[in-house]
Amino acid sequence: MNTGYFFPHRHILGIDHLSREDILYILDTAESFKEISARPIKKVPTLRGHTIINLFFEPSTRTRLSFEVAAKRMSADTFNISASTSSATKGETLIDTARNISAMHPDIIIIRHSFSGAPHMLARYVDAAVINAGDGAHEHPSQGLLDMMTVKEHKGRLHDLKVAIVGDILHSRVAHSAIQGFTRMGSSVQVYGPSTLIPKGLEQLGARVCTSLEEVVRDADIVMTLRIQKERQNDPLLPSFREYSRQFGVTKQLMGLAKPDALVMHPGPVNRGVELMPEVADSSQSVILNQVTNGVAVRMALLYLVMGNG
Repeated sequence: MNTGYFFPHRHILGIDHLSREDILYILDTAESFKEISARPIKKVPTLRGHTIINLFFEPSTRTRLSFEVAAKRMSADTFNISASTSSATKGETLIDTARNISAMHPDIIIIRHSFSGAPHMLARYVDAAVINAGDGAHEHPSQGLLDMMTVKEHKGRLHDLKVAIVGDILHSRVAHSAIQGFTRMGSSVQVYGPSTLIPKGLEQLGARVCTSLEEVVRDADIVMTLRIQKERQNDPLLPSFREYSRQFGVTKQLMGLAKPDALVMHPGPVNRGVELMPEVADSSQSVILNQVTNGVAVRMALLYLVMGNG
């Protein structure tokens, strides 16, 4: 870790706010925290006395639990607020919710919201540090960072890699963070999916849109598949899961086109037999569970750094 480096960010709102040096510092910090999870007693007093609020307006299992585990392993006091139990169900606006929470003087607010830009607005109204746990189809920075940590562990680098992303790019905040992160670190990213789920302007983010599944996977170092997010689709953009699996599902045979040591990644939850076949998800190339493990370490690092400890 670069001990002379000063982490400049009060909030973590997106990968687009982070420089290459910021990303490397976060990953180095996460690596130093990772061994805590392997101890018999998985707890350190790093954030003792600090209050962290998980403000989730969308369902979540991995991300919410990962942030909560990260906070508790650093001895912080954590409180969870979901959409169903918040005053939003009574008509309270996000700004009023933010002001009321801020009046309780939390140190960090972790927010997931269906509207893109919600964490950015929250950061303008509260004194606490704000971490974006996913906003609409915009970004999911901690997921992008844990993906990069996982790749760095297995490949030893984040530059000069060929990253293939397959699936619902249009609704995927994971894809947007991954594209920005990997291209910023010097790798190339190419994407493929149903034409109805490929947004315009991806080239401006640095990604190349491929015309076939074979093209996107060929010679790839990383193959990342994305979940079909029907909950974000107001209009049916796919005929059926069966049709999607036939045309866009990543099979063992298809992985033969990638590099022999290619990694298989997925942000979860996996729709087995749809975007990813079971024999691929459970293969030696799969690092999906490594991503979950690294998620806790990355989120510990983010909590630590936004508190000014970097």
